[in-house]
Amino acid sequence: MNLGGFDERRQKTSVLAEASDFLALHQVTHAAIDLDALGLAHIASQDINGVVYRNLQCACKNHAALGVERVLLARALEDRAELELCGTFVSAKHTIICRLTARIDTMEQCVRIRESGIVQRDFVARVAELNGILERARLERWRISG
Repeated sequence: MNLGGFDERRQKTSVLAEASDFLALHQVTHAAIDLDALGLAHIASQDINGVVYRNLQCACKNHAALGVERVLLARALEDRAELELCGTFVSAKHTIICRLTARIDTMEQCVRIRESGIVQRDFVARVAELNGILERARLERWRISG
């Protein structure tokens, strides 16, 4: 599958939206949640991941109350512990991880374009680091290259 240029955050969101549209087209009840969006905040001296997962817990509880049994999540899961944490809130019987990949220079260029602000350098530097973390974690069942 050619995703037409790589942007890790937007690509995850785009693939999530497309998968959600596909399920909706086939009348499959589901929820689609972008975990990055659940943590979009700056909270001094707080663990933003804690906020993300408390928000996920609330979202999953609300969806479950409506009979939702399938949940799609978009997130760069860095280790098995984070995957298991997601699983405690989603209560999934089956979990399938798909990783979006591209060459490092392609990812860095996309981040440079996407992030024009004062932390651009930090985000660009994080590309190779995150890629290494995800390579070592090897949580995915599938990979899609862009």
